[in-house]
Amino acid sequence: MNNVVSLPLPATAARPATPPRLALLGTGNVGGAFVARCDALRAAGVPLPAFAWLSNSRALDPCSDHIPERALERLRAAPARQGPWSPWVEAEALRRGDILVDASASDLVAGWHGEWLARGIHVVTANKLGNGADLLRAQAIVRAQRDGGARYGDSATVGAGLPLLRSIRELVAGGDRIHAVEGVLSGSLGWLFNHYDGERPFSDFVREARDAGYTEPDPRIDLSGEDVRRKLLILARAAGLSLHPDDVRVESLVPEALARADAVAVDGLLPSLDVPLRERRRQAERDGARLRFVGRFEADAAGGIVADVGLRALPADHALCGGSGTDNRVAISSDRYREQPLVVQGPGAGAEVTAAALLDDVIRIARLPQESRAPSSSKPSGA
Repeated sequence: MNNVVSLPLPATAARPATPPRLALLGTGNVGGAFVARCDALRAAGVPLPAFAWLSNSRALDPCSDHIPERALERLRAAPARQGPWSPWVEAEALRRGDILVDASASDLVAGWHGEWLARGIHVVTANKLGNGADLLRAQAIVRAQRDGGARYGDSATVGAGLPLLRSIRELVAGGDRIHAVEGVLSGSLGWLFNHYDGERPFSDFVREARDAGYTEPDPRIDLSGEDVRRKLLILARAAGLSLHPDDVRVESLVPEALARADAVAVDGLLPSLDVPLRERRRQAERDGARLRFVGRFEADAAGGIVADVGLRALPADHALCGGSGTDNRVAISSDRYREQPLVVQGPGAGAEVTAAALLDDVIRIARLPQESRAPSSSKPSGA
């Protein structure tokens, strides 16, 4: 179940004669922040690929006026689509070397990541449903990178661009062995438990975090622990572990009635969180501990992997009790960092930092050298 898989670095794709173009999927908060950051960097003289098109689930805009902000406005105002396909499925085909930016949270879009990569189209994503969902999909993405010679920029999927995935991959590539990773992986839950004082109802803090854009519009996605599970799977797979989603035990904070409620009823049912969270905070306070929502995987004595997600009462001097605001704080234990873990910390939520991570990956890919090497013929084990 927990076989180690080899995750080879993808071959560098040959740069085409024509410059790469951008295609953006997703026009919500992150997509809008991505367009705004592109404009700011272009105004500062940073060369960036031009947009081939922008799209959401309702429409596609070719950005023929070369003003992506107006394209965003048109897409957001577009009526619901009646056709059988998402508009981007019928779009002008992207060329080898183009860069597809997935700023959505769509499982359908994530299912296309491997297809684009196999065609030599680079994929840059904040969507965790590529590497953070089904194991077979994640393994297909690895193979598609190799076969298509394309890059997969996923630094925005965990830690909003913190040097976390890159650190784990570089440790593994250098021969280090990861023993455990544990962390506050949700900026929204980090914010909630940094601010929750036990005086105001927990539901008040949830509404405040939602209104600030730290949680999803439906905060149950954050409170259920599912977002943290996906991030933990991405980290585990970067460390070379073939974990399945069901291998991760998840403790949800969402009571059953709230979990089953229609979206329109969620706000009125948020107070059902208050009594359980107040009691857990009081118990932690009596024990001199602090509440943190933690994702963790580690090797057990039998050589297997234990992985879980949930609310933990940690000693006040624990490595994960530092930080503030929406910080992610992650501790990595390995052969190299056996006595004292490597700790990576920084802002882990918000459209702006996520968009910045997406654009960093775009810039790295757009600057790939023209020299290429042939795709490796080796296959990832466990695939």
